[in-house]
Amino acid sequence: MRISHLIITLLFCVTAFAQNKGTVSGTITDKDMNNETLPFASVTLKGTSIGSSTDIEGKYTLTAPEGTYTMVISFVGYETQEVAVTVKPNENIVVDRALGSGSVKLEDVVVTQNINREKEAVLLLEQKNATVIKQSIGAQELSRKGVSDVEEGLTKITGITKVGSRGLFVRGLEDRYNNLLINGLAVPSNNPFRKIIPLDLFPTDIVSAIDVYKTFNTDIYGDFSGGTFNIGTSKGGKSITKLSVGFGYTTDNNLSDFSMAADANGFKGFMGLTGKDRKLPGIFGNAPVKRPLGGQESLASFKSGFDVDTKTSPLNSSIGILHGEKFTLKNDAKMSYLFSLNFENSYKVREGLDRTVFGTSYEDTPTPTGQFDNNFTKKSFDYETNTSALIGLNYKTDAWDLGMNIFYLRNTVSSIQDQLGVSNAELQNPDHFFRTNQLDQSDYLTAQLTGKYNLTKDKNQTLKSGVSFTKTSYQQPDRKFLEGTREGDNLVMSYGGNDLLRQYFDISNDFYFSAMAEYALKFGKGEDKNQVFTFGYNGNASMSESSYRFVGSYDRGVGIFTLPLNNIDATVALDLANERFYFEESSNAQYRVKLMESTNAAYANILYHFGEKWELNAGLRGEMAMRETKFRRNGSFDQKFEKKTFDKFYALPSVNVKYALSDRANLRLATGITYTKPVQIEALAISYLNADGTSINGNPNLVNSDNYNVDFKYEIFPTSKEMFAVGVFGKKINNAIERNFQSTASGFITTYFNTGDATLYGAELEFIFDFARISKSLSDLSWGFNTSLMQTHVKANEYVVNNTEDAELVKSSETHRERDLQGASKWLVNTDLKYQFNLGKEWSNTVSAVYSVFGKRIFSVGSKPFDHIYELPLSKLDLVWSSKVNEHLDFKFSADNILNPKVKFELGENSNTNFVESSRILQDYKRGVGFSLGFSYTF
Repeated sequence: MRISHLIITLLFCVTAFAQNKGTVSGTITDKDMNNETLPFASVTLKGTSIGSSTDIEGKYTLTAPEGTYTMVISFVGYETQEVAVTVKPNENIVVDRALGSGSVKLEDVVVTQNINREKEAVLLLEQKNATVIKQSIGAQELSRKGVSDVEEGLTKITGITKVGSRGLFVRGLEDRYNNLLINGLAVPSNNPFRKIIPLDLFPTDIVSAIDVYKTFNTDIYGDFSGGTFNIGTSKGGKSITKLSVGFGYTTDNNLSDFSMAADANGFKGFMGLTGKDRKLPGIFGNAPVKRPLGGQESLASFKSGFDVDTKTSPLNSSIGILHGEKFTLKNDAKMSYLFSLNFENSYKVREGLDRTVFGTSYEDTPTPTGQFDNNFTKKSFDYETNTSALIGLNYKTDAWDLGMNIFYLRNTVSSIQDQLGVSNAELQNPDHFFRTNQLDQSDYLTAQLTGKYNLTKDKNQTLKSGVSFTKTSYQQPDRKFLEGTREGDNLVMSYGGNDLLRQYFDISNDFYFSAMAEYALKFGKGEDKNQVFTFGYNGNASMSESSYRFVGSYDRGVGIFTLPLNNIDATVALDLANERFYFEESSNAQYRVKLMESTNAAYANILYHFGEKWELNAGLRGEMAMRETKFRRNGSFDQKFEKKTFDKFYALPSVNVKYALSDRANLRLATGITYTKPVQIEALAISYLNADGTSINGNPNLVNSDNYNVDFKYEIFPTSKEMFAVGVFGKKINNAIERNFQSTASGFITTYFNTGDATLYGAELEFIFDFARISKSLSDLSWGFNTSLMQTHVKANEYVVNNTEDAELVKSSETHRERDLQGASKWLVNTDLKYQFNLGKEWSNTVSAVYSVFGKRIFSVGSKPFDHIYELPLSKLDLVWSSKVNEHLDFKFSADNILNPKVKFELGENSNTNFVESSRILQDYKRGVGFSLGFSYTF
C-alpha cells in the first residue's frame, strides 16, 4: 500500500509539473545569405540544461517550466544573440532571429557534413578542426572577393598562382603536378596540353566550396605532388533566380584593330560555332590516301578559306542565368534543383618578340657559336568563347542524401597569328612571313550520380558512393598555314611547302568512367568517441584516340606570285578551277595514336583521437596505374600498331598527425608517398608541327615519377576571421618529368624526358589579419598574405630514354646536369587588402586589392650548347569592388593587371657557346590592363 501511495504521489507531482510548462519555437536564418535558413544553430536557455539545435529548415522548439529566461542563440563563427523570453504554462512563444558573421573565437566544435560549407567562418573552422592539412574557399568568400571563376578564386589560397593560359602553379610547381576532382570523382582534362581542365572555365555560380589538398590522404588519388583540387558543385537548397550580365575593356585589346578568320566574322563565329565548317572533308576518308584532289573536288569539299577580316574589336561580354528551387515532400524529405547557363567572350591581342636559337656548331668544335634561328615579331589575335551549363538535383531524407549533376562545357579560341622577320637565319630576307589561322575547340560533358546513406539511425555507420561518365573532344580543325615574303599588304608566295598547308588535329575521349565507394564507421566511447574507420575504392578508366592529318598544296607550274595578304581566296578558287595547283594529303603513319588509361585503388584509413590533444589520421592506399599507347612508326600505313605499356602497382601510405596546443592553435605533421603522370601531349607519340618549323614531340617512353612528401605546420586561429600559419615542407621526386628544348638542324624541338631525381624543400607563411585588433574603427579592414620559399635541385641522369619509338637509352644532351627543377619557382607571394563598408542599411560593399608575384623559373631545360629558357618574374595587381545594393541587385567592378608588366622568356647566361646576339629575350608581350563591370539581379 505504501508503494502504491508513493507511485500515485509521484505521478501527481509529474503531472502538476508538466502542466506548468510552456514552449518557445521559431526559425533561425542566415543574415549574410539572404536570410537562408540556418541548420544546426544552437538555442539554449542560459543557466539551465535546456537546449536544442535547429533542424534542416532552421526550426527549433524548446520546452521549459514557467518563468523568465535569457535565450542564447549561437552558431560557430557567427554573432551570438541573447533574447529575454517569458514562458507561460501551456503557451507557445515564437522567437525568430537572423544571425550574421561575428568575431567570436573559434571553439573546438566538430563541423558536420551537413553544415553550409559556403560560409567563410565555417570553412576556416573546418580547416582548424581537420586532421589533414587542407584549405578551402567557399561561395560566400568567392562572392565577397568579386571572384568570377574558380581559377581566380584558388589564387587566394596559400602558395597558388595563376600563370597566364598555363593554369595554376602550386608551391611553384606547374600544372603537371596537379589533379582535379569534382564532387570527389575523378574527371579528365578537356585539353591534351593541360593536366586538368582550365579552371577559369568554371563560373563560381555553380560552386559550393573548393577544397585544396597539398598533402596526401588515402581517399584521394595518388597522382599529384603540387595540389589536388576538389570542386563541390552547388546543391541548390534555396529558391533563387538570378540574371547576370557583364562587359569588359582591355587596353590595346578591345576597341582596336583586330584580325579574324573571315568565316568566324559572323554570328556563328561570335557564338563559337564554326568548327563544323572546318572539319576534314569526308572525301579524305577515315585513313590517309595519297591521291591528288582535283580543283572542282577541292572547291566542293573545303568550306573554310584563308581570307582574314580586319575590324574593330568590341567589348568583352558575358551573360548568365541561375535558377534554383527547393521543395518539402512527405516525411520531411527535401528536394532541390539548380540550373545554370553562362556564356562569355573575350578579345585578346598579343604583340612582341618570338625567337628561337640555333647552334651553328657543337661540342666537336673548339669555339661553338650560337645565334637566333627564327627572329620574328609576332602578333596574335584570339577570340575566345566559353559556354557552360549545369543541371543539379538533390534529394535528402534523414537517411539518404542523393545528388545528380550534368555539366557541359564548350571552349573555343579562333586565332590569327602573324610572324614577321628572319627565318632559318636567312638574314638577307628580314620580311619572311608566316600566318597561322587556327580554331581550338573543346567539348566536355560529364554526368555524375552521388549518394550517401546512413546505415544506422545514430549515423555512426555511413556509406557513400558515386559514379560519373565523361566524354570530351579537343579539335584543331583546318589549322591553316601561309608562308611567303611580305611586301606591305601583299604576300609573295607559291603553292607548296607551308603555303596553304592544312592540319586537322583531333583528340576524342571515347569514354571516361569514374567511380567511388566508401564505408565509414564511427566508434569509441567517452573521451575516445568520434574515432572513425573508413575503407573504400575509387578508380577511373578511359580510352582516347588522336587523329592528325595533313593536306598540302602542290604547284602545277604557277611558280611565285603576289596577291593581297588578307584576300587570297578568290585567287585560290580561280587557280583550283583552272587546275593550276591541287591539294593532296601528306599525313604520316603517326596520324593515329590510341591511348588507354586506368587507375584502380582500394584504401583503408583510421582517424583516432588520443585524449583531447592528439589526433592521428593514417592509412594505406593500394593503387594500380596503367597506361597503354598504340602507335605506328613513321613508315608504312599498313603496319600493325605497336604497343607501349606502363603498369605499376603503388603502395601509398599516408600519415597525418595533429596536436592541439590549445583550442586555437595546432601543430601538424603530414607525410606520404605519391606519384606524377605526364600530361597527355607529353606522352603522345606524335610530332606536333607549327608553321615556323618548331615542333612539340611527345615521348611515349615516359614513366611516372615517384614522389616522397613531408610537411610540418604550426597554425593559430585567434578569432573566426583571423589565422596565422607557418610551415616547412620537403619532397623527393624520382624520375622527374621535365620539358626540354633542343636546337637541331631540322628545327627547334620541345620534348619531354624522365631526366633524373629532384629534391625540393621550402617554407610557407600565411596569415589573415583583422585590423579590429588595432582599433574598432578599423574592424572593416583586413589583410591577407601568403608566401612560399623553395629550393630545388636536380641531378640529371647521364643517359635518358629517347623520345622515339625505339625506347633506347641515349646520352643526355643537357647542357647543365645539375640545376633547378624545371617549372619550379624559388619564391612566390600573394597578398590582398580588403575593406568592407556600408553605404546604407542594405548596401554592403567590399573593395579588395590583390597582388601576386613569382620568382624566375626554368621554363624549358636547355640542351647543348644552350642554357635553359627561363620564365622571368611577373607581378600582377588587381582591384575589385563588389557591391550588394540590396537583396536583389549586385554589381562588381574590377581593374585587372594594373601594372601591365611584360611577360618575358629569356635564354640563360650560361650557354656553352659564343652567343653572338645582343639580346637573350626569346619571347615577350603585354596582356593589357583590363576593366570590367558586371551586374546581377536576383528575383
